[in-house]
Amino acid sequence: MFGRHVQFEYSETWVGYALFGLRVIMGWSFFYSGATKAWDPNWSVRGFLLYGIPEGNPFVDIWTVMATEWAWLLTPLNSLGLTLVGLGLIFGAFVRFAAFWGAVMMLFYWLAAFPLPNSILINYHVMYVLLLFVLGAFGAGRILGLDAWIESQPIVENNPRLKLFLG
Repeated sequence: MFGRHVQFEYSETWVGYALFGLRVIMGWSFFYSGATKAWDPNWSVRGFLLYGIPEGNPFVDIWTVMATEWAWLLTPLNSLGLTLVGLGLIFGAFVRFAAFWGAVMMLFYWLAAFPLPNSILINYHVMYVLLLFVLGAFGAGRILGLDAWIESQPIVENNPRLKLFLG
């Protein structure tokens, strides 16, 4: 690690339980957030982008353009994206792909949260990004998830690069 050899002992069983639990809880958090937006016909990104951005946000002009010119596209993408990331994590399917897009969304939310009220750079959005990275790095979709089965399918065996999206 960082050019040094690091060795430690751990229980693979408990690491597996921890990763499974983290994956399902993160998945539920994303799914619930997306599904409640998708089921509410009045929900739109416009409200958040126009009125939920803190004063002094350095990107306020970008958020205003997104709210006024791109809300028609961003509203369904946001709710559908959150829902699909959540389902991918819950079922352990395409976990690396889901974790990547979940992290991208969290980075946008992090930028929208500036200036952070109780921190300089780190808030819960950054924690979500790191946790999603952990799930992808450990291949958490293979632990009681569908990714292990998907990886055994002929299409993946014949196209090993597809494993980049799984795990």
